[in-house]
Amino acid sequence: MNFLKNLFLLFCLILLTSCSKDVAKESIINEKSLDLQMIEAYNEGMSALKGGDVLFAAKKFNEAEILYPQSIWAPRSALMAAYSYYIQDYHGDAVAELERFIKIYSNHENLDYAYFLLATSYYEQIVDEKKDLQSLSKAKENFLIVINSYPNTDYAIDASFKLDLINDILASKEMYIGRYYLDKKKWISAINRFRTVVDQYDTTIYIEEALHRLVETYYLLGLSSEAEKYAKLLGYNFQSSQWYEKSYALFDKNYVQKQKKTKELNQQKASDSLVEKIKSLFE
Repeated sequence: MNFLKNLFLLFCLILLTSCSKDVAKESIINEKSLDLQMIEAYNEGMSALKGGDVLFAAKKFNEAEILYPQSIWAPRSALMAAYSYYIQDYHGDAVAELERFIKIYSNHENLDYAYFLLATSYYEQIVDEKKDLQSLSKAKENFLIVINSYPNTDYAIDASFKLDLINDILASKEMYIGRYYLDKKKWISAINRFRTVVDQYDTTIYIEEALHRLVETYYLLGLSSEAEKYAKLLGYNFQSSQWYEKSYALFDKNYVQKQKKTKELNQQKASDSLVEKIKSLFE
């Protein structure tokens, strides 16, 4: 009886061992099959991308990522899906893919490229700076991440250039609104807009006019000390500017006439000099 029990146990043990080998073998086969499916999907995506079918390409790249999420090709597939949308100007889809990539693959080696492409996708959605404020702010936010987190990359160089353009647009908007308030004699609102340009966009082309408008506004309010403060700041940094001349003219009512007489005198001297040169040719 004991012999039969031992024989039965031995049979079960052999059976279990055989089954476990079959399971392991099946698992390896499935894993290899999954790997091959992922590679096939990725290659189909690349072929579709080269052929111009970006929507199908993005679909295949997403499929490759889902098939084998543990693979090093999964994040690459996610980036390629985003790029596929981007090159065909599907910026909304590109943004969604890139934001997902940044969240899931937060330590990936190509994170700098992901942030740059995300910022560029927002940037290229800017059509009207008066309406597309979210695109402006999001583009600026992500370009700053590229510049501050990856300063030694080519992406940072291009990001700095685009950020300057964004700041010019934002400063232009502030100046437009500030001038409107100034015309409507809403002094405080106008000052706030011009101050924003001076404080936040001092490297833009609008800084000189913003300083002059502050001089002008404070002068109209009778706040001479504040007007003089900004006039001195304007003169110290931009003394040759037309805006400095306009500010100076506010404090010296005869300044315009003096400048006009000086200009006429210089023109007369230049004319007399030319006449003398012509005469000398015939002497």
